[in-house]
Amino acid sequence: MVTDAVRDEKVIKETFQKGGGIFRLFPAFVPRRFGKAGHRLKLHPDDYFAFGMARGSITERWFSSTIAAQNGELAKADEGMSYVCADYDNDLKFSLRDAIKVLGAELVGQELMDKYNGWPMYSKFFDNENPLFHHLHLTFEAAARVGKLGKPENYYFPKQLNNHFGEAGYTYFGFDPDVDPEEIKERIRRFAEDDTKITELSRAYRIQLGTGWYTPAGVIHAPASVLTYEPQWNSDVNSVYENIVSGEVYPPEMLDEECPEDKKGDIDYIFNLMDWEKNVDPHYKKHYFRRPLTETETESYSQKWIVYGNPYIAAKELTVYPGQTVVIRDGAAYGCVFIQGHGVFGTYSAETPTLIHFGKQSSDEFFVSEQAAAEGVCIRNTSKVEPLVVLKHFGPNCPDVPEAPRLEERL
Repeated sequence: MVTDAVRDEKVIKETFQKGGGIFRLFPAFVPRRFGKAGHRLKLHPDDYFAFGMARGSITERWFSSTIAAQNGELAKADEGMSYVCADYDNDLKFSLRDAIKVLGAELVGQELMDKYNGWPMYSKFFDNENPLFHHLHLTFEAAARVGKLGKPENYYFPKQLNNHFGEAGYTYFGFDPDVDPEEIKERIRRFAEDDTKITELSRAYRIQLGTGWYTPAGVIHAPASVLTYEPQWNSDVNSVYENIVSGEVYPPEMLDEECPEDKKGDIDYIFNLMDWEKNVDPHYKKHYFRRPLTETETESYSQKWIVYGNPYIAAKELTVYPGQTVVIRDGAAYGCVFIQGHGVFGTYSAETPTLIHFGKQSSDEFFVSEQAAAEGVCIRNTSKVEPLVVLKHFGPNCPDVPEAPRLEERL
Protein backbone atom coordinates (compact mmCIF):
# COMPACT_ATOMS: atom_id res chain seq x y z
CA MET A 1 0.00 0.00 0.00
CA VAL A 2 1.30 3.46 -0.88
CA THR A 3 2.14 5.11 2.44
CA ASP A 4 3.59 8.45 1.34
CA ALA A 5 0.53 9.75 -0.55
CA VAL A 6 -1.09 13.08 0.27
CA ARG A 7 -4.69 14.24 -0.08
CA ASP A 8 -3.90 17.95 -0.13
CA GLU A 9 -6.12 19.84 -2.59
CA LYS A 10 -3.48 22.53 -2.98
CA VAL A 11 -0.84 20.00 -4.05
CA ILE A 12 -3.27 18.38 -6.49
CA LYS A 13 -4.25 21.67 -8.11
CA GLU A 14 -0.67 22.94 -8.28
CA THR A 15 0.53 19.71 -9.92
CA PHE A 16 -2.33 19.90 -12.41
CA GLN A 17 -1.53 23.48 -13.35
CA LYS A 18 2.21 22.90 -13.51
CA GLY A 19 1.65 19.98 -15.88
CA GLY A 20 -0.63 21.96 -18.17
CA GLY A 21 -3.58 19.69 -17.42
CA ILE A 22 -1.53 16.50 -17.67
CA PHE A 23 -0.53 14.18 -14.81
CA ARG A 24 2.47 11.84 -14.80
CA LEU A 25 1.55 8.55 -13.14
CA PHE A 26 3.49 6.22 -10.84
CA PRO A 27 3.89 2.59 -12.06
CA ALA A 28 1.20 0.36 -10.51
CA PHE A 29 2.32 -3.27 -10.52
CA VAL A 30 -0.07 -6.04 -9.47
CA PRO A 31 0.73 -9.61 -8.34
CA ARG A 32 -1.61 -12.54 -8.86
CA ARG A 33 -1.89 -15.67 -6.75
CA PHE A 34 -2.05 -17.75 -9.94
CA GLY A 35 0.11 -17.99 -13.04
CA LYS A 36 3.77 -17.30 -13.75
CA ALA A 37 5.32 -13.94 -14.64
CA GLY A 38 6.15 -13.49 -18.32
CA HIS A 39 8.98 -11.00 -17.54
CA ARG A 40 7.97 -8.51 -20.25
CA LEU A 41 6.80 -5.65 -17.99
CA LYS A 42 10.24 -3.92 -17.93
CA LEU A 43 10.27 -4.66 -14.18
CA HIS A 44 13.67 -5.36 -12.64
CA PRO A 45 14.29 -9.15 -12.49
CA ASP A 46 14.85 -8.97 -8.72
CA ASP A 47 11.44 -7.41 -8.10
CA TYR A 48 8.89 -9.88 -9.47
CA PHE A 49 8.07 -11.10 -5.95
CA ALA A 50 8.09 -7.63 -4.38
CA PHE A 51 4.74 -8.30 -2.66
CA GLY A 52 6.08 -11.47 -0.98
CA MET A 53 6.03 -15.11 -1.93
CA ALA A 54 2.51 -15.67 -0.55
CA ARG A 55 1.12 -13.17 -3.07
CA GLY A 56 2.60 -14.74 -6.17
CA SER A 57 4.62 -13.06 -8.90
CA ILE A 58 3.86 -9.70 -10.52
CA THR A 59 2.08 -10.39 -13.80
CA GLU A 60 0.24 -7.11 -14.46
CA ARG A 61 0.76 -3.36 -14.60
CA TRP A 62 -2.36 -1.22 -14.32
CA PHE A 63 -2.91 2.18 -15.99
CA SER A 64 -5.28 5.07 -15.24
CA SER A 65 -6.91 3.04 -12.49
CA THR A 66 -9.24 4.44 -9.82
CA ILE A 67 -10.20 1.00 -8.47
CA ALA A 68 -8.31 -1.61 -6.46
CA ALA A 69 -7.65 -5.13 -7.73
CA GLN A 70 -9.87 -7.87 -6.36
CA ASN A 71 -6.89 -9.86 -5.25
CA GLY A 72 -7.62 -12.00 -2.21
CA GLU A 73 -7.52 -11.48 1.55
CA LEU A 74 -3.84 -10.47 1.59
CA ALA A 75 -4.23 -7.71 -1.01
CA LYS A 76 -3.34 -4.12 -0.21
CA ALA A 77 -6.30 -1.76 0.00
CA ASP A 78 -5.05 0.28 -2.96
CA GLU A 79 -3.51 -2.50 -5.05
CA GLY A 80 -3.68 -1.58 -8.73
CA MET A 81 -4.72 2.03 -8.13
CA SER A 82 -2.90 4.81 -9.99
CA TYR A 83 -0.99 7.54 -8.20
CA VAL A 84 0.16 10.86 -9.61
CA CYS A 85 3.80 11.89 -9.23
CA ALA A 86 4.00 15.52 -8.10
CA ASP A 87 7.64 16.04 -9.07
CA TYR A 88 10.67 14.30 -10.54
CA ASP A 89 12.80 15.46 -7.58
CA ASN A 90 10.81 13.89 -4.74
CA ASP A 91 8.42 11.01 -4.02
CA LEU A 92 5.36 13.15 -3.26
CA LYS A 93 2.28 11.58 -4.80
CA PHE A 94 -1.53 11.45 -4.60
CA SER A 95 -4.09 9.04 -6.02
CA LEU A 96 -5.74 9.63 -9.37
CA ARG A 97 -9.04 8.90 -7.63
CA ASP A 98 -8.47 11.77 -5.18
CA ALA A 99 -7.45 14.03 -8.05
CA ILE A 100 -10.77 13.32 -9.77
CA LYS A 101 -12.64 14.08 -6.53
CA VAL A 102 -10.88 17.45 -6.33
CA LEU A 103 -10.87 18.44 -10.00
CA GLY A 104 -13.97 16.64 -11.29
CA ALA A 105 -15.06 17.80 -14.73
CA GLU A 106 -11.91 19.90 -15.05
CA LEU A 107 -9.99 16.63 -15.32
CA VAL A 108 -12.29 14.00 -16.90
CA GLY A 109 -14.99 16.23 -18.42
CA GLN A 110 -18.59 16.97 -17.48
CA GLU A 111 -20.13 14.06 -19.38
CA LEU A 112 -18.21 11.40 -17.45
CA MET A 113 -18.86 13.15 -14.13
CA ASP A 114 -22.58 13.34 -14.87
CA LYS A 115 -22.88 9.70 -15.98
CA TYR A 116 -20.31 7.93 -13.82
CA ASN A 117 -19.19 10.43 -11.18
CA GLY A 118 -15.61 9.81 -12.22
CA TRP A 119 -13.40 7.82 -14.57
CA PRO A 120 -15.14 4.56 -15.60
CA MET A 121 -12.33 2.47 -17.13
CA TYR A 122 -8.72 1.43 -16.72
CA SER A 123 -6.16 -0.46 -18.72
CA LYS A 124 -3.39 -2.92 -17.96
CA PHE A 125 -0.53 -4.95 -19.32
CA PHE A 126 -1.25 -8.65 -18.80
CA ASP A 127 1.99 -10.63 -18.73
CA ASN A 128 1.86 -14.37 -18.03
CA GLU A 129 4.36 -17.02 -19.08
CA ASN A 130 1.55 -19.59 -19.15
CA PRO A 131 -1.97 -19.30 -20.64
CA LEU A 132 -4.76 -18.21 -18.33
CA PHE A 133 -7.71 -20.38 -17.32
CA HIS A 134 -10.98 -20.43 -19.27
CA HIS A 135 -13.06 -17.80 -17.47
CA LEU A 136 -15.57 -15.03 -17.99
CA HIS A 137 -16.23 -11.56 -16.63
CA LEU A 138 -19.76 -10.99 -15.39
CA THR A 139 -22.36 -9.10 -17.37
CA PHE A 140 -23.66 -5.92 -15.76
CA GLU A 141 -26.86 -7.70 -14.76
CA ALA A 142 -25.07 -10.65 -13.09
CA ALA A 143 -22.51 -8.39 -11.42
CA ALA A 144 -25.26 -6.17 -9.96
CA ARG A 145 -26.55 -9.17 -8.01
CA VAL A 146 -23.32 -9.20 -6.01
CA GLY A 147 -22.98 -5.42 -5.80
CA LYS A 148 -20.35 -5.09 -8.53
CA LEU A 149 -19.95 -3.95 -12.14
CA GLY A 150 -19.75 -6.02 -15.29
CA LYS A 151 -16.53 -6.03 -17.27
CA PRO A 152 -16.30 -5.85 -21.05
CA GLU A 153 -12.64 -5.78 -22.06
CA ASN A 154 -10.40 -5.38 -25.07
CA TYR A 155 -7.08 -6.85 -26.15
CA TYR A 156 -4.24 -5.46 -28.23
CA PHE A 157 -0.91 -7.24 -28.73
CA PRO A 158 1.92 -4.69 -29.12
CA LYS A 159 4.92 -5.85 -31.11
CA GLN A 160 7.30 -3.80 -28.99
CA LEU A 161 6.60 -5.83 -25.83
CA ASN A 162 6.41 -9.36 -27.20
CA ASN A 163 9.92 -10.68 -27.75
CA HIS A 164 8.46 -14.09 -26.86
CA PHE A 165 4.98 -15.65 -26.80
CA GLY A 166 5.31 -17.71 -23.62
CA GLU A 167 3.87 -21.22 -23.52
CA ALA A 168 0.80 -20.69 -25.70
CA GLY A 169 0.44 -18.12 -28.48
CA TYR A 170 -3.31 -18.62 -28.89
CA THR A 171 -6.51 -17.61 -27.08
CA TYR A 172 -9.69 -19.64 -26.63
CA PHE A 173 -12.98 -17.78 -27.07
CA GLY A 174 -16.42 -19.19 -26.32
CA PHE A 175 -17.42 -22.70 -27.41
CA ASP A 176 -17.79 -24.60 -30.64
CA PRO A 177 -21.23 -23.75 -32.07
CA ASP A 178 -22.24 -27.44 -31.98
CA VAL A 179 -21.61 -27.84 -28.24
CA ASP A 180 -24.67 -28.70 -26.16
CA PRO A 181 -25.18 -26.75 -22.91
CA GLU A 182 -25.40 -30.01 -20.97
CA GLU A 183 -21.84 -30.85 -22.04
CA ILE A 184 -20.64 -27.63 -20.42
CA LYS A 185 -22.58 -28.25 -17.22
CA GLU A 186 -21.21 -31.78 -16.95
CA ARG A 187 -17.63 -30.44 -17.18
CA ILE A 188 -18.07 -27.81 -14.48
CA ARG A 189 -19.89 -30.21 -12.13
CA ARG A 190 -16.59 -32.03 -11.65
CA PHE A 191 -14.55 -28.86 -10.98
CA ALA A 192 -13.63 -30.00 -7.44
CA GLU A 193 -12.94 -33.65 -8.35
CA ASP A 194 -11.20 -33.87 -11.73
CA ASP A 195 -9.78 -31.92 -14.66
CA THR A 196 -12.68 -30.20 -16.46
CA LYS A 197 -10.71 -30.13 -19.77
CA ILE A 198 -13.24 -27.52 -20.80
CA THR A 199 -11.15 -26.02 -23.60
CA GLU A 200 -11.77 -29.26 -25.51
CA LEU A 201 -15.17 -27.71 -26.23
CA SER A 202 -13.83 -24.27 -27.17
CA ARG A 203 -12.20 -22.58 -30.17
CA ALA A 204 -8.61 -21.27 -30.26
CA TYR A 205 -7.29 -18.40 -32.38
CA ARG A 206 -3.58 -17.86 -32.92
CA ILE A 207 -2.43 -14.41 -31.81
CA GLN A 208 -1.40 -11.89 -34.47
CA LEU A 209 0.82 -9.13 -33.08
CA GLY A 210 -0.40 -5.65 -33.91
CA THR A 211 -4.07 -6.72 -33.81
CA GLY A 212 -6.63 -7.27 -31.06
CA TRP A 213 -10.07 -8.48 -29.93
CA TYR A 214 -13.14 -7.14 -28.18
CA THR A 215 -14.40 -9.52 -25.48
CA PRO A 216 -17.96 -8.75 -24.30
CA ALA A 217 -18.93 -9.46 -20.71
CA GLY A 218 -20.32 -12.97 -20.39
CA VAL A 219 -17.98 -14.49 -23.00
CA ILE A 220 -15.71 -17.24 -21.70
CA HIS A 221 -12.09 -16.97 -22.79
CA ALA A 222 -8.64 -18.38 -21.98
CA PRO A 223 -6.05 -15.72 -22.89
CA ALA A 224 -2.76 -16.54 -24.56
CA SER A 225 0.57 -16.16 -22.77
CA VAL A 226 1.26 -13.05 -24.85
CA LEU A 227 1.78 -9.64 -23.26
CA THR A 228 -1.54 -7.92 -23.80
CA TYR A 229 -2.66 -4.32 -23.54
CA GLU A 230 -6.16 -4.55 -22.04
CA PRO A 231 -8.42 -1.47 -21.87
CA GLN A 232 -11.47 -2.50 -19.83
CA TRP A 233 -14.35 -1.38 -17.63
CA ASN A 234 -13.87 -0.46 -13.96
CA SER A 235 -14.25 -3.96 -12.59
CA ASP A 236 -12.19 -7.00 -11.62
CA VAL A 237 -14.72 -9.84 -11.46
CA ASN A 238 -14.13 -13.39 -12.71
CA SER A 239 -15.84 -16.74 -12.82
CA VAL A 240 -13.37 -19.53 -13.62
CA TYR A 241 -14.49 -22.68 -15.47
CA GLU A 242 -11.12 -24.40 -15.98
CA ASN A 243 -9.40 -25.90 -12.97
CA ILE A 244 -6.03 -27.11 -14.32
CA VAL A 245 -3.78 -25.10 -16.64
CA SER A 246 -0.12 -25.94 -17.34
CA GLY A 247 -0.15 -28.21 -14.31
CA GLU A 248 -1.39 -25.48 -11.96
CA VAL A 249 -4.53 -26.43 -9.99
CA TYR A 250 -7.18 -23.80 -9.18
CA PRO A 251 -9.49 -24.08 -6.14
CA PRO A 252 -13.25 -24.75 -6.45
CA GLU A 253 -14.22 -21.37 -4.99
CA MET A 254 -12.92 -19.66 -8.13
CA LEU A 255 -15.89 -21.16 -9.98
CA ASP A 256 -18.63 -19.50 -7.91
CA GLU A 257 -16.96 -16.75 -5.87
CA GLU A 258 -18.94 -14.13 -7.82
CA CYS A 259 -22.31 -15.77 -7.10
CA PRO A 260 -24.84 -14.75 -4.43
CA GLU A 261 -24.57 -16.93 -1.32
CA ASP A 262 -27.74 -18.86 -2.15
CA LYS A 263 -26.43 -19.62 -5.66
CA LYS A 264 -22.98 -20.97 -4.79
CA GLY A 265 -22.69 -24.48 -6.18
CA ASP A 266 -25.76 -23.97 -8.37
CA ILE A 267 -24.54 -25.28 -11.72
CA ASP A 268 -27.48 -23.86 -13.68
CA TYR A 269 -26.89 -20.40 -12.21
CA ILE A 270 -23.14 -20.59 -12.89
CA PHE A 271 -23.79 -21.72 -16.45
CA ASN A 272 -26.21 -18.84 -17.01
CA LEU A 273 -23.50 -16.31 -16.17
CA MET A 274 -22.53 -16.88 -19.79
CA ASP A 275 -24.06 -14.97 -22.68
CA TRP A 276 -24.74 -18.19 -24.55
CA GLU A 277 -25.48 -16.69 -27.97
CA LYS A 278 -22.19 -14.79 -28.02
CA ASN A 279 -20.24 -17.80 -26.78
CA VAL A 280 -21.42 -20.03 -29.64
CA ASP A 281 -21.48 -17.32 -32.33
CA PRO A 282 -20.44 -19.16 -35.53
CA HIS A 283 -18.91 -15.89 -36.80
CA TYR A 284 -17.07 -14.97 -33.62
CA LYS A 285 -13.94 -13.68 -35.37
CA LYS A 286 -15.99 -11.67 -37.84
CA HIS A 287 -17.73 -9.86 -34.99
CA TYR A 288 -14.96 -9.43 -32.41
CA PHE A 289 -11.53 -9.52 -34.08
CA ARG A 290 -10.02 -6.04 -34.39
CA ARG A 291 -7.42 -5.00 -36.95
CA PRO A 292 -6.01 -1.47 -36.53
CA LEU A 293 -7.88 1.21 -38.48
CA THR A 294 -5.93 4.26 -39.61
CA GLU A 295 -7.36 7.51 -38.26
CA THR A 296 -4.63 9.88 -39.51
CA GLU A 297 -1.46 9.45 -41.55
CA THR A 298 0.94 12.32 -42.26
CA GLU A 299 4.65 12.75 -42.89
CA SER A 300 5.10 13.48 -39.17
CA TYR A 301 2.94 10.86 -37.48
CA SER A 302 0.31 8.16 -37.78
CA GLN A 303 -2.56 7.40 -35.43
CA LYS A 304 -4.62 4.20 -35.53
CA TRP A 305 -7.72 2.98 -33.74
CA ILE A 306 -6.82 -0.25 -31.96
CA VAL A 307 -9.90 -0.55 -29.70
CA TYR A 308 -13.28 0.27 -31.27
CA GLY A 309 -16.61 -1.24 -32.17
CA ASN A 310 -18.02 -1.28 -28.62
CA PRO A 311 -19.96 1.31 -26.56
CA TYR A 312 -17.64 1.32 -23.54
CA ILE A 313 -13.98 1.86 -24.36
CA ALA A 314 -11.72 3.08 -27.15
CA ALA A 315 -7.96 3.15 -27.68
CA LYS A 316 -5.48 4.51 -30.20
CA GLU A 317 -1.86 3.84 -31.09
CA LEU A 318 0.07 7.02 -31.93
CA THR A 319 3.44 6.89 -33.70
CA VAL A 320 5.49 10.07 -34.01
CA TYR A 321 8.29 9.67 -36.52
CA PRO A 322 11.95 10.41 -35.70
CA GLY A 323 12.80 14.08 -35.21
CA GLN A 324 9.18 15.22 -35.60
CA THR A 325 7.12 17.56 -33.40
CA VAL A 326 3.33 17.34 -33.57
CA VAL A 327 0.30 18.70 -31.75
CA ILE A 328 -2.33 15.97 -31.26
CA ARG A 329 -5.92 16.86 -30.37
CA ASP A 330 -8.47 14.43 -28.96
CA GLY A 331 -12.11 14.94 -27.99
CA ALA A 332 -11.96 13.34 -24.53
CA ALA A 333 -9.70 12.76 -21.52
CA TYR A 334 -7.40 9.77 -21.77
CA GLY A 335 -4.63 7.80 -20.11
CA CYS A 336 -1.59 6.69 -22.03
CA VAL A 337 1.63 4.69 -21.86
CA PHE A 338 4.73 4.96 -24.05
CA ILE A 339 6.01 1.66 -25.47
CA GLN A 340 8.83 2.79 -27.76
CA GLY A 341 11.25 5.70 -28.00
CA HIS A 342 11.83 8.90 -26.04
CA GLY A 343 10.95 12.57 -26.33
CA VAL A 344 8.73 15.23 -24.81
CA PHE A 345 5.04 14.96 -23.91
CA GLY A 346 3.56 18.36 -23.06
CA THR A 347 5.73 19.69 -20.22
CA TYR A 348 7.17 16.27 -19.37
CA SER A 349 10.06 14.12 -20.51
CA ALA A 350 8.69 10.93 -22.01
CA GLU A 351 10.73 7.76 -22.30
CA THR A 352 10.09 4.07 -22.65
CA PRO A 353 11.92 2.43 -19.74
CA THR A 354 14.46 -0.32 -20.18
CA LEU A 355 14.08 -1.39 -16.55
CA ILE A 356 11.88 -0.19 -13.66
CA HIS A 357 12.71 -0.93 -10.05
CA PHE A 358 9.60 -1.64 -7.98
CA GLY A 359 8.64 1.49 -6.02
CA LYS A 360 10.51 3.88 -8.32
CA GLN A 361 9.11 6.54 -10.65
CA SER A 362 8.97 6.28 -14.41
CA SER A 363 8.22 8.77 -17.16
CA ASP A 364 6.22 6.59 -19.53
CA GLU A 365 2.65 6.90 -18.20
CA PHE A 366 0.37 9.96 -18.19
CA PHE A 367 -3.23 11.06 -17.77
CA VAL A 368 -4.47 13.89 -20.00
CA SER A 369 -7.41 16.08 -18.98
CA GLU A 370 -10.27 16.68 -21.37
CA GLN A 371 -9.32 20.33 -21.89
CA ALA A 372 -5.65 19.57 -22.51
CA ALA A 373 -6.67 16.84 -24.97
CA ALA A 374 -8.98 19.21 -26.83
CA GLU A 375 -6.43 22.02 -26.98
CA GLY A 376 -3.80 19.59 -28.18
CA VAL A 377 -0.73 18.00 -26.62
CA CYS A 378 2.62 18.93 -28.12
CA ILE A 379 4.70 15.78 -28.59
CA ARG A 380 8.31 15.83 -29.75
CA ASN A 381 10.33 12.80 -30.80
CA THR A 382 13.90 13.66 -29.89
CA SER A 383 15.38 10.55 -31.50
CA LYS A 384 16.88 10.82 -34.96
CA VAL A 385 16.25 7.17 -35.73
CA GLU A 386 13.54 5.61 -33.54
CA PRO A 387 9.76 6.13 -33.65
CA LEU A 388 7.99 7.38 -30.52
CA VAL A 389 4.97 5.13 -29.88
CA VAL A 390 2.21 5.63 -27.30
CA LEU A 391 -0.98 3.69 -26.51
CA LYS A 392 -3.95 5.88 -25.49
CA HIS A 393 -7.05 4.60 -23.65
CA PHE A 394 -10.39 6.44 -23.55
CA GLY A 395 -13.73 6.07 -21.80
CA PRO A 396 -17.16 5.83 -23.49
CA ASN A 397 -17.29 9.53 -24.43
CA CYS A 398 -14.50 9.37 -27.00
CA PRO A 399 -15.92 10.84 -30.23
CA ASP A 400 -15.86 9.33 -33.72
CA VAL A 401 -15.03 5.79 -32.61
CA PRO A 402 -15.45 3.46 -35.61
CA GLU A 403 -17.99 0.69 -35.66
CA ALA A 404 -16.67 -2.83 -36.12
CA PRO A 405 -15.88 -3.21 -39.83
CA ARG A 406 -18.02 -5.49 -41.94
CA LEU A 407 -16.54 -8.76 -43.14
CA GLU A 408 -16.07 -7.53 -46.70
CA GLU A 409 -13.99 -4.61 -45.39
CA ARG A 410 -11.59 -7.04 -43.72
CA LEU A 411 -10.76 -9.04 -46.81
